[in-house]
Amino acid sequence: MEKTALIEITVTPKSSKSLISVEDGHIRVKLHAPPIDGKANEECIRLFAKTLGLPKSSISVVKGEKGRQKLISVGGMSLAEVMERLNR
Repeated sequence: MEKTALIEITVTPKSSKSLISVEDGHIRVKLHAPPIDGKANEECIRLFAKTLGLPKSSISVVKGEKGRQKLISVGGMSLAEVMERLNR
């Protein structure tokens, strides 16, 4: 059975640099891209794929495409594995 992690994140677009940080178990994602035409979502997916060492196709925005609060799906990893990699 395929493992899938659902992760709630808070996104800040138009930041000076793109990074993922974990504060008190909550994931904050700063993105350089502006929230126009899905550019921030694309960058968010790219950043998670690179950070977690997964193909972009295994990551998707499930909920909150137009908001700062998003729910993303990470295929092939459990939530514990995702958090472990993000905390490195």
